[in-house]
Amino acid sequence: MERMVRLSAGRIDIRVRLTPKSSADRIEGVAAASDGSAHLAARVRAVPEKGAANAALERLVADWLGVPGRTVSVTGGATSRIKTVSVAGDATLLSKRVEERLVGG
Repeated sequence: MERMVRLSAGRIDIRVRLTPKSSADRIEGVAAASDGSAHLAARVRAVPEKGAANAALERLVADWLGVPGRTVSVTGGATSRIKTVSVAGDATLLSKRVEERLVGG
């Protein structure tokens, strides 16, 4: 099973499945794709036009992790539902924060 969070030097990469045009912006938790790979399920109100949904996802992840918005960016899958979101910073600390958020709700 592919890991949802990958640690690199100075950042983490998170696999996210984004659902745009939702009723609210929220992180729903961990889900599994049909191939068994794990991803973070997220919903945003923004529409998938001109990068609006990706920008909303970046803001959502930044708020969820309590990091500055400038440290979060969609780095893969810009036009796909499955995206890679990179968060710059201490990879170990950020990984622990993701785990805490998922366990704590």
